[in-house]
Amino acid sequence: MNKITPEHLLRDAYVYIRQSTSDQLAHNPESRRRQYALKGRAETLGWQNVVVIDDDLGRSGGGIARKGFERLLVAIGNGSAGAVLAIEASRLARNGRDWHTLLEFCGLVGCLLIDEDGVYDPRLVNDRLLLGMKGTFSELELSILRQRSQEALRLKASRGDLHTSVALGYVRSASDRLEMDPDRRVRGAIDLVFRKFDEVGSVRQVAVWLRQEGIQLPRFVHGQEGRTIAWHLPRYNSVHRILTNPVYAGAYVFGRTVSQVRVEAGRKAVKSGVRRRQEEWSVLIRDHHAGYITWEQYERNQRLIGDNANMKGAMVPGSVRNGGGLLVGLLRCGHCGRKLTVQHNGLRGVARYLCNGASVNHGARDKCITFGNMRIDAAVSAEVLHAISPLAIEAAFAAVAERERVSTDRIDQLEAALEQARYEAARAGRQYDKVEPENRIVATELERRWNERLAAVARLEEQIRTAQEMQLGLGISEAERTELMALADDLPRAWNHPAAKAETRKRILRTMLEEVVVRAEPGHLRLKLHWKGGDHTTLDVQKSRHGEHRWKTSTATEQLIHELARLLPDGSIAAVLNRLGIRSAKGHTWTQLRIRNFRAERGIAIYREGERAERGELILHEAASQLDVSKMTVIRLIKANVLPAKQCCPGAPYVILREDLESATIRRAVESGRAVSNDSRQKVMEYE
Repeated sequence: MNKITPEHLLRDAYVYIRQSTSDQLAHNPESRRRQYALKGRAETLGWQNVVVIDDDLGRSGGGIARKGFERLLVAIGNGSAGAVLAIEASRLARNGRDWHTLLEFCGLVGCLLIDEDGVYDPRLVNDRLLLGMKGTFSELELSILRQRSQEALRLKASRGDLHTSVALGYVRSASDRLEMDPDRRVRGAIDLVFRKFDEVGSVRQVAVWLRQEGIQLPRFVHGQEGRTIAWHLPRYNSVHRILTNPVYAGAYVFGRTVSQVRVEAGRKAVKSGVRRRQEEWSVLIRDHHAGYITWEQYERNQRLIGDNANMKGAMVPGSVRNGGGLLVGLLRCGHCGRKLTVQHNGLRGVARYLCNGASVNHGARDKCITFGNMRIDAAVSAEVLHAISPLAIEAAFAAVAERERVSTDRIDQLEAALEQARYEAARAGRQYDKVEPENRIVATELERRWNERLAAVARLEEQIRTAQEMQLGLGISEAERTELMALADDLPRAWNHPAAKAETRKRILRTMLEEVVVRAEPGHLRLKLHWKGGDHTTLDVQKSRHGEHRWKTSTATEQLIHELARLLPDGSIAAVLNRLGIRSAKGHTWTQLRIRNFRAERGIAIYREGERAERGELILHEAASQLDVSKMTVIRLIKANVLPAKQCCPGAPYVILREDLESATIRRAVESGRAVSNDSRQKVMEYE
């Protein structure tokens, strides 16, 4: 029975071509040739117009969205397809949904299906049954192949012998084992990343430091020569991959990621690379090969990276930053158990801690707890300093050693890069020497490459020279060494030193403390310090009273202003205080406005003109005018203890009672011209 009718031949024939993977495209060209040859078979069967659909080369037929297959269904649905040709059913579909959808469409419009075995009409019962069985076998075959390959991979991985790829810093040996890369520059770069992370404790800070220092990291590049190593300035993701890969801890891991299948727009969508928790890994073999770090260091690094996460909704400290509030990330509310946040005001490290989790999550109107940072930071810092004081000298020696090797890592990397650059320059020179001079085209290109390699060598030599000069300038002097040791004996002074960064203080606190639970009690804060290692300490910190703040003028200055306000106006008081070097509570010089505000806050009355006269008091120039002598004569009388006078502070005006000027002793001293004795005169001369 001839199933091909003139009606079929009036329509187009569609040849559907598909291969599942890019690996098949690269290594299985014969299958592709057989599929393209179906165009000739369609022409032999009588079709004049043959359309080839090869949009799905390199795509699986297991249910993933395929543009070519969708295009084929559209052509069948609009009636333009008379036949669909494929070498076998598995090329058209590997899942029941696509296969039966294709059969349903072909049966509705009378489109034939043709493979290498025969011609099928889906409208015929026997053909429909046979096609259904072929589709079922195709789907079953894929499941069996997948199950067989996955089980083989699992068994090989359980022995630690499955290496789908090799991480940077490792090579595969002849016995198919992992060994450290013999390239000293590659090993040094990987090791530097881990050492720098131990120092700064932040993936981002490691990446920033490497870029600032111009230190390059290796990466794999795939090209015509296969997989090679290229060097580039790192990005965050490059550093993060190195620090989170357990292979560098000498561990073999299989099953760190999985693929998640979901339905999108009616089609199966696969999301690959979904990370799993460590307890869900399929295989974990420690001490499988030589590692750059130990497994304990790896686990510590992962905890630190996890704790650095900000705005993740987790109860973690967050990354260390250089803002105010030394206990950021360590404080937990003792009332509701939530993590406390911080509000900065940008003034000398002043901030406020607050628990607003209830407000954010549940719409509560009031904050659970809130308080300033100054007193609690100082109290906890004092406890930590007391605990670490026995280790201060050891830390000082470590700081000296760190200062002396501050640029050694960069120089080592530059020297390794210079060694490689010299090798490449020598190789380019040998290639240039081998070319015949008459071959100008090749000789010119080789000469250009040689010059580029030589320029790279010169550039690296200059960078090394500059780095070595900087290293000499960073050496610690004997005076600096002595000061550092003195600070080790006085930890509070080192802690509050202007050169000490808030970021450094925070790292020290986080090294010692697990967390600090705080409760607000009447008049004070009750702290429970949870130390690393399991110990606990209870600490009470006095709360500031309403309206109280740390900017408080000393009692002596306040008393002085009280006394001066009875003698001088505000502007003159400010001048006296500034001459004496007395500053306000915030360290500012005094002005007329500041004196006026100070008086207003404390209820000190302003100086009223004529107030001294009512009390019978005179100042220096007024007393000199009344006695008809110079001001220096009056000073001599005061210094000789002949004339009684009061002075509330050096530089303040002398206060002399009017009645004292009218005494007979003062009159005789002034009239005789011998106001003072010889001893007193000497005192006055010394004063002058």
